[in-house]
Amino acid sequence: MNLDRNIQLAAAAGNMNAFEELYSRQRRRVYSLCLRMTGSTSAAEDLTQEVFVQMFRKLKTFCGDSSFSTWLHRLTVNQVLMHFRKLAVRPEETTDDDANQIAIQRCTEKPNSMSLIDHISLNEAIDQLAPGYRAVFILHDIAGYEHDQIGKILGCAVGTSKSQLHKARMKLRQLLTKRKSVQYGGTNEKELN
Repeated sequence: MNLDRNIQLAAAAGNMNAFEELYSRQRRRVYSLCLRMTGSTSAAEDLTQEVFVQMFRKLKTFCGDSSFSTWLHRLTVNQVLMHFRKLAVRPEETTDDDANQIAIQRCTEKPNSMSLIDHISLNEAIDQLAPGYRAVFILHDIAGYEHDQIGKILGCAVGTSKSQLHKARMKLRQLLTKRKSVQYGGTNEKELN
């Protein structure tokens, strides 16, 4: 831990070797988060570069109140959200609809027990979510953040985070059920369970 802090301090002071070390240690994590949030490899590559440019500029402001990885995660999420804003893509408004309250598909509850095909299906379904839904789903169900933390990261109310997570799960269930129905030649969901 002390070595990491020394590298961070050296990078903040302008040491390019230290910055390159931070880049090599954190690049995959940042790219993975960008890819999950955007669903696009080219956008994820561009955003990864932008994140590290921002990190280089803002590293002096990191005061150590949180862990460095949390700070970098927040910086990454903010950069991706800025990307969406630039494209004038806004998160869907959350409204009450007539959808019944159904639990999310089994495969999203226990991702470690999923088959490869289910993983692919889930990833494709996540890519189809609106950006706001995708961000909340990834931060909560994949990265493990609580709603109050998500609210701080995304700049939204806790209730909005909870609502968007619920809507994301409902949409994922719909997408996965539709895909499963197509895979099994139109059998309905009751026959599959």
